[in-house]
Amino acid sequence: MAAPTETTGSPASPARKSRADSRRSERAPSGGWRTIAAKELADHISSWRFIVLLFVIALLSVLPMYFSASDVQAQAVAASGNPLAFLALFTHGSASFGSVPMITLVTLLVPLVGISFGFDGINSERSQGTLSRLLAQPVHRDDVVNGKFAAGIFVIAIMILSLVVLVTAIGILRLGIIPQAEDLARVLVWAIATVLYASFWLAFALLLSTIIRSAATAALVGFGSWLAITMVGGFVLPAIASFLFPIDTTASIGAQFGAATAQNLLLRVSPAQLYTDILQAIMDPRTNAIMISNLGQATSSQQQIPTLLSLDQSVLLVWPQFVALVALTVLLFAIAYVMFLRQEVRA
Repeated sequence: MAAPTETTGSPASPARKSRADSRRSERAPSGGWRTIAAKELADHISSWRFIVLLFVIALLSVLPMYFSASDVQAQAVAASGNPLAFLALFTHGSASFGSVPMITLVTLLVPLVGISFGFDGINSERSQGTLSRLLAQPVHRDDVVNGKFAAGIFVIAIMILSLVVLVTAIGILRLGIIPQAEDLARVLVWAIATVLYASFWLAFALLLSTIIRSAATAALVGFGSWLAITMVGGFVLPAIASFLFPIDTTASIGAQFGAATAQNLLLRVSPAQLYTDILQAIMDPRTNAIMISNLGQATSSQQQIPTLLSLDQSVLLVWPQFVALVALTVLLFAIAYVMFLRQEVRA
């Protein structure tokens, strides 16, 4: 009896291989979010929205720095040996410009950048009828929201880092002072913190774009929330904190310290306060205790140290604020991510 040959399965082997290759080719690419991010980034950079925002923020950043440089130049002899002379370009407010420093204007305008690049991320695709066609392409559904969020972070980082380099270069030429390496490092850390702060508002705007069908309504809610948190919150939250945790001057130091600590923790529910703490500690080395700077006159006067902190000490001082800001951003993006995956997309 002849032995069985091994040729019985050979004709089917190429067919099985062909079907496997066909199924593999039909799978969505794992890097689909990069394709969407590249397309969104190109659209953002070439849009009038990007150009107008860049021009407005650059103008409002250069003007206070220019007048601040004039004030520092007027005191050039005293400022020549001052290690804070270069950082004063960012933190000093000139009387010629209403005594408003550059970092204050940036704090007010950065949320607008994040909201502007995120409020129509999803609902515009839905209203134009392009979302269903986009999802019909070989990409995973979560690649859409991931790509749009990544593109927003990239364009915000490009804008902020470009403005920081521009302002720093103009400040060096205007002031004639070569900054130290630690000063430049502080400016870089501040720029990174600014990108994180703008990313929080980008995630918030993307969430609004996911749950609100109209882009105009999402923009109104986003800008209204910015006004409430940035401006009104600066007055309402301290009043609420003082009402809930009053500081009794007749009580013991421990009781006063506990009430003041509770007030400060409540104030840091606001992302604007978290970012303010970070920029004060990074850009002003004299700030030695952000978390206890407002603990009341009885305790704050005992905590002030007249020495300058190094960069690593300043970062460690506000590291909880960094972590909280990142956590809030991740939380908002996670909510937007889950809600987008649960929504129905109709052609």
